[in-house]
Amino acid sequence: MKNALLRTTLVFCVSFVLAGCTVIFQKGRRSDVEKIEQLSQQVDELSQAQRTLEDRLAQEIKDNQVKLEMAEKGLVITVVGDLLFDSGKANIRSEAKPVLDKVARVLNENVPEYSVGIEGHTDNVPIKLSGWKSNWELSTARALSVLHYLEKEKDVDPSRLSAIGYGEYRTVASNDTKSGRQQNRRVEIVIIPKVTKVNEAKSSLQEPGENLK
Repeated sequence: MKNALLRTTLVFCVSFVLAGCTVIFQKGRRSDVEKIEQLSQQVDELSQAQRTLEDRLAQEIKDNQVKLEMAEKGLVITVVGDLLFDSGKANIRSEAKPVLDKVARVLNENVPEYSVGIEGHTDNVPIKLSGWKSNWELSTARALSVLHYLEKEKDVDPSRLSAIGYGEYRTVASNDTKSGRQQNRRVEIVIIPKVTKVNEAKSSLQEPGENLK
């Protein structure tokens, strides 16, 4: 009994970190038990997806071309931009397609019901000759290129997909060095947890018999 309670507590805590949201549970409510079970399943599914990706992308991870991380926003698959694209371009390089193929297989087979966000990022070097108005346009076009590849070439359900470009404004390293700029040029494919966010104020006003929405 004690072990079961401990697992339930751990599952909730991990899911809370993953989602970055507030969930209020009231003791003894059936809806709370069901929600904990759903969160537990999500943790298991995302963890399994991460292990599968680590196995299939072992060489790319070793070569620092791909990074996997469980973050607040979900399971993040980071692919370095220099592998995916030529400088100033948004067309996916042929060398990068096997990496995206492996990711797409996991999206379709391991987590087929999860939404997927695709985020484009650049360094802070100003656009000069490539014709893009700014790094925002370039990063957005790159994210969309990955989205269209996953949808058209690998049959990922388009209703699951979204794309956004952050330009140079969400760095992971300093732009003062060549290595730092290379790290900042990246695309992040995020497998998003299916967690229901609960408004704290609204929940605190609910009657004891009401279900959480």
